[in-house]
Amino acid sequence: MPASWIEQLPQSPAIAVIRSPSREVGLQLGKAVAAGGIRSIEITWNSDRPAALVAALRAELPHCHIGAGTLLTESALQDAIAAGAQFLFSPHTNERLIEIARNRAVPIVPGALSPSEIVCAWQAGASCVKVFPVQAVGGERYIRSLQGPLGDIPLIPTGGVTLDNAVDFLAAGAIAVGLSSHLFPAEAIQTGNWQTVTQRTQQLMQKL
Repeated sequence: MPASWIEQLPQSPAIAVIRSPSREVGLQLGKAVAAGGIRSIEITWNSDRPAALVAALRAELPHCHIGAGTLLTESALQDAIAAGAQFLFSPHTNERLIEIARNRAVPIVPGALSPSEIVCAWQAGASCVKVFPVQAVGGERYIRSLQGPLGDIPLIPTGGVTLDNAVDFLAAGAIAVGLSSHLFPAEAIQTGNWQTVTQRTQQLMQKL
């Protein structure tokens, strides 16, 4: 078994965010990023059959942590936990979702944007806070500007993180980064070119 998800983040600070049109494509994408060196894979709950995909990737990739994202409701959160998700992301902060996850001892990373939202999420019991959509408010400069007053809160920016700027976000103080479209080009998905995904992942991991 790998170390706990939170413990391994500093050593492997990239999270691949998969929004999959089918279970089979999601399985191939998960295996492709794992082959490239990523150890945290998030399945968005608006993917095709996300619970089945989480369970399948947990079985296929025991050396990785498989989580769930885009969790908007209590029922989705409960379904993700039941499927075996090892960490949970939501685009917003909902204290009830945080409470459920904490009671089940599953790390939860709610979304927030302003300093007030970030502090509220952290004080509600978030494991880390997802800063989303980070590029809309200044990207890595925004993360750096938060470090003075909020440096004790672990931040994971998403929404605009690329292969080129991921290192800048970590240098600015982020504990990890989440990437989606920049790891998974639409053409590669359409043509089943999983090797391109692995190569892009390798490029990212070399930079990190």
